[in-house]
Amino acid sequence: MSNKKQKALPKEKLYGVLLAPHITEKATMGSQHNQVSFKVSLDATKPQIKAAVEQLFNVKVKAVNTAVVKGKTKLFKGIRGRRSDWKKAVVSLAEGSTIDVTTGI
Repeated sequence: MSNKKQKALPKEKLYGVLLAPHITEKATMGSQHNQVSFKVSLDATKPQIKAAVEQLFNVKVKAVNTAVVKGKTKLFKGIRGRRSDWKKAVVSLAEGSTIDVTTGI
């Protein structure tokens, strides 16, 4: 892997990459290890997610892990439907960096 310098993305693009913080019991357990979870757009790449977190929160990102969560099939009034797929990103922060997801950006 090469250490290329990331170009600054426009502010609108940054907010299009990170959709919302993903707060669950598992994500809260990860916060003890300097990890934060986000819902991100399906077409977002790891370098885009890293650049968005670093620029929006002014922190240093160590690693980004992503997973596509497949939508479940559900019944609603006897009609079969399907929830949308979505992408989750677990961002590992460098030592000394913290993000408080309960406050706004």
